[in-house]
Amino acid sequence: MLEYKFDTQLLIAGHDLSEDAINEYITNNIEGDCLLAVGDKDLIKIHFHTATPWKVLEYCASLGDIFDVVVENMERQENGLQG
Repeated sequence: MLEYKFDTQLLIAGHDLSEDAINEYITNNIEGDCLLAVGDKDLIKIHFHTATPWKVLEYCASLGDIFDVVVENMERQENGLQG
């Protein structure tokens, strides 16, 4: 059983976005691992493994428009099922 079973990925479109600020917030406030927050001040790509993907979505939506949202259950994938 995976501790952080949801692979959460999305894009955030906004203004004055900061990779460092987003990385710091998620690291300090949402349990998980394998965090990537990359992009520029107008567009950031998020990749994060967590048990609570809704927290990631809620936070990111507070920063701008979120889109291309993908939440995959890696535990199901590991068992040969569709994630």
